[in-house]
Amino acid sequence: MAYIEIKDLKREYVMSKDVSVDALRGVSFDIEKGEFLSVVGSSGSGKSTLLNILGGLDWEYEGNIIVDGKDIKEYDHNFYRRYVVGTIFQQFHLIPSLNVEENILLPYKFSKRKGENINQRLEYILKMIGLEDRRKHLPKELSGGQAQRVAIGRALIDSPKIVLADEPTGNLDSKTGDSIVTLLEELNKEEGVTVILVTHDRKIAEKTKRIITLVDGENV
Repeated sequence: MAYIEIKDLKREYVMSKDVSVDALRGVSFDIEKGEFLSVVGSSGSGKSTLLNILGGLDWEYEGNIIVDGKDIKEYDHNFYRRYVVGTIFQQFHLIPSLNVEENILLPYKFSKRKGENINQRLEYILKMIGLEDRRKHLPKELSGGQAQRVAIGRALIDSPKIVLADEPTGNLDSKTGDSIVTLLEELNKEEGVTVILVTHDRKIAEKTKRIITLVDGENV
């Protein structure tokens, strides 16, 4: 049995009484545990809709998503979004008044896992993302690549099993973007975390082990 099973996934957006949009039209594919794959497609292909559903941000879909043998609708929604999936967005969404380590630790402030050694986890992540010497810097003092690394660290602080990366290189130059993909690859190997990278850039996608292509809401 695959770790993630996506079965006949459909999502319709009703814009008005007479207008509706089929964003996803029967998407089906499996993902193995610890896999690093990408989902590609042009604007309007359904990439963001798929990611929102996988990330637990949109529950108004048809079909089934099974993660580790359990339908995601059976999970507590907050638990699913915190401990099962971690999401990295194209926009960094860092809190301007918090420094690097405070931004990374933000999800932990709302966590129920208070007994764990969070300082050890923080040090590991800071080393992994290469920002040990920037821990006290504010977002305005960081480059775009550094800010995205903080966002990756924040997504990883609660040790999710799956990392969803939504166009994580979209706001970065090609060299910095390549370094972010390399970092995700290293995290995939080091943590054994399953990484799903959504991108419109084929060159970025070709760095992953497998490519899923969406066209008009269907995988081809």
